[in-house]
Amino acid sequence: MGFRSKPFSLLLCLSLLLFTNLAQSATDYNTLVYKGCAKQAFQDPTGVYSQALSALFGSLVSQSTKTKFFKTTTGTGQTTITGLFQCRGDLSVGDCYKCVSGLPVLTDKLCGKTIAARVQLYGCYILYEVAGFTQVSGMEMLFKTCGATNIAGSGFEERRDTAFSVMENGVVSGHGFYTTSYQSVYVLGQCEGDVGDSDCGECVKNAAQRAQVECGNAISGQIYLQKCFISYSYYPNGVPRRSSSASSSSSSSSSGTGQNPGKTVAIILGGAAGVGFLVICLLFARGLMKKHDDF
Repeated sequence: MGFRSKPFSLLLCLSLLLFTNLAQSATDYNTLVYKGCAKQAFQDPTGVYSQALSALFGSLVSQSTKTKFFKTTTGTGQTTITGLFQCRGDLSVGDCYKCVSGLPVLTDKLCGKTIAARVQLYGCYILYEVAGFTQVSGMEMLFKTCGATNIAGSGFEERRDTAFSVMENGVVSGHGFYTTSYQSVYVLGQCEGDVGDSDCGECVKNAAQRAQVECGNAISGQIYLQKCFISYSYYPNGVPRRSSSASSSSSSSSSGTGQNPGKTVAIILGGAAGVGFLVICLLFARGLMKKHDDF
């Protein structure tokens, strides 16, 4: 009995190890950040709005195989629906498609058939609104998140603010997307794809000012405005370098340093967990073998 259970137990351990590594190596760009759903639902007895929305989603997903930003309209007259998607500038087109392709179903699940909706994932977002929907300022704050850990002293605020200043200029020269690090502070800024360079700089500057006020001494934060967003993280031991495979899929023309600390940290933690799990499996198998020898 002991001998027959050993191969099965080893197979189970290896299968779980493979599953664990696959799960941990998956990127986090599909993580939900926030959703914004209009309170008013479609008045759609003939299904014309649903058809127009379905056509819009199909067009957006199709275009995500070619580009990282696309805006279009479907329908006519009062049934016109305008929509767009955008992926983070450091995603490859392949990862952009993977991110966007799940958004139509997720949007329907989160918002239902509302006259306007916006769903933001970590790596991309989708937005649609029917003709006549009330427009808001591009500087309006949609969402914020600040790290739970605060740091005082050590010149953190000066470092962060200098990084913000570099980023504000970088999004202008980078035509809407920029990442960089300055003395252990990593920053990322991006504007909606149809925003001009000058307006983008102003939007990102506004978002940075919001971060200073809203997040204070928090070591990380994300600020999402209607037309742009920024993210920052402080790494006391230095910003981790991205892996070579990660850097090959990034947008080098608009990246300040070519670093992706979030992805690197996930890979490191995933690898460590995988090694630890393998050790447990080997010890388990060794125990089974000893039992069989004793038997």
